[in-house]
Amino acid sequence: MESLHYFLGFLLLAARTQLDAAKRFHDVLGNERPPPYTREHNQLNGWSSDENDWNEKLYPVWKRGDMRWKNAWKGGHVQAVLTSDSPALVGSNITFVVNLVFPRCQKEDADGNIVYEKNCRNETGLSADPYVYNWTAWSEDSDWENGTGQSRHNIFPDGKPFPHHPGWRRWNFVYVFHTLGQYFQKLGGCSVRVFMNTANVTLGPQLMEVFVYRRHRLDYVPIAQVKDVYVVTDQIPVFVTMSQKNDRNSSDETFLKDLPISFDVLIHDPSHFLNYSTINYKWSFGDNTGLFVSMNNTVNHTYVLNGTFSLNLTVKAAAPGPCPPPPPRPPKPTPSLATTLKSYDSNTPGPAGDNPLELSKIPDENCQVNRYGHFHATITIVEGILEVSIIKMTDILMWVPRPDNSLIDFVVTCQGSLPTEVCTVISDPTCEVAQNTVCDAVDVDETCLLTVRRAFSGSGTYCVNLTLADDTSLALTSTLISVPGGDPASPLRMANSALISVGCLAIFVTVISLLVYKKHKEYKPIENSPGNVVRSKGLSVFLNRAKAVFFRGNQEKDPLLKNQEFKGVS
Repeated sequence: MESLHYFLGFLLLAARTQLDAAKRFHDVLGNERPPPYTREHNQLNGWSSDENDWNEKLYPVWKRGDMRWKNAWKGGHVQAVLTSDSPALVGSNITFVVNLVFPRCQKEDADGNIVYEKNCRNETGLSADPYVYNWTAWSEDSDWENGTGQSRHNIFPDGKPFPHHPGWRRWNFVYVFHTLGQYFQKLGGCSVRVFMNTANVTLGPQLMEVFVYRRHRLDYVPIAQVKDVYVVTDQIPVFVTMSQKNDRNSSDETFLKDLPISFDVLIHDPSHFLNYSTINYKWSFGDNTGLFVSMNNTVNHTYVLNGTFSLNLTVKAAAPGPCPPPPPRPPKPTPSLATTLKSYDSNTPGPAGDNPLELSKIPDENCQVNRYGHFHATITIVEGILEVSIIKMTDILMWVPRPDNSLIDFVVTCQGSLPTEVCTVISDPTCEVAQNTVCDAVDVDETCLLTVRRAFSGSGTYCVNLTLADDTSLALTSTLISVPGGDPASPLRMANSALISVGCLAIFVTVISLLVYKKHKEYKPIENSPGNVVRSKGLSVFLNRAKAVFFRGNQEKDPLLKNQEFKGVS
């Protein structure tokens, strides 16, 4: 009997020694954190405790600074990028995404192999081998297909077999997620996505760590580690965007008086946890207009006074949540012996609650709990340009026509504060492709009436966006205009040319008339001297020549012939 005790003790000691020698998940994954952190947790749905054993032979563990990391990946180092859609409302799902960033010129192909990109030069130049890792060839050379290989090598670090989903053989990376003392294993390619329910997650910031292994024939090699903080909260994550027409910068929380401000509420709920919840929005705009309650996530409000105002929003939603525990039952009074005997004799039911069928009811697990979200902002209301209008457009006639240019004056008026700058954007008829932008400083009086002159190159239809601005506001108006033809044959250009030609001809005729008049005034009466006769003939010849130049149509070609015709008729 004593020998039996020694034998059992030896077996227990050997088992304990083997148990102590086995690598635990928390030893591999949580060795950089104090032990109490990993022990305070609730069970996560679908996750396993990090008290389980880790297969260190198949999945080696390398500490930080181990020289083997340098050869973990051919051609450089792999970086793992971990992101999440945190913050998450407690009870909802949070999504974690890991993307692997390979060294330059490397990528994953459709078969899951890592190949070099074509025509991409890395530090060593172009590679003759298109493959960085040809896992397809490795699987053909190994015992991948037989049952032995699958049971011995196609397993996770805790010994569980790989799930045989369609295309699972193209997944050559093993990801181990670790948080709150629990882990989740996943087989995938260069990018994986993991969902985690937060119903049992402690509120506040938490840490997620991910360890990535790659296939190395029948073993696995660590290639990357990454960690990131995520947040679980019982407050609805609420964001509000504020926008207003004519507001120059909505991000400075300064808006204009007498124009409605649009408040758009965005609830961060990527897992659609609140899709079937009734949500109410209670607004206080801080301008003594009272509370405004709405079921719409968008509301407009107009401030009619200048100043600084405190904006507050409270969002309320009836969200799925844990059912409250049943209220404690009051202790039953201890009946006397006489009462007990009497109840047995009359065969009557005992005190209320003694019936086994009335002891308890199964609680309804589909309970709801009110969740709240809050938003606060301080906004400033100032004067601004409320409206701008184009009241007149005029085509400017130029003295010297320019076939490639046209000038148009825009008469503009505005309401509200006075602008300090005017900008004009000339675009195509769709108002999408800008062709010319001009901005000028302006000094406008209280009537806010100004004329803006702009040039247009060529004929056609243009979209004109005209903007008046000051330090806080920016008012815009648009119009379509049709610029007349810029070629010399266009009606407008022909009219200008005709006016210029007629003017030049009138000036020329006036000058010639003055010269003729001057010569005529210098003529003297004819005297009976040969010299005067010569002068008279010279003036006559001059006048006849001038007449021949300006009145060619009235000159007779052959007066003698005409006289002969007259004689023939008579």
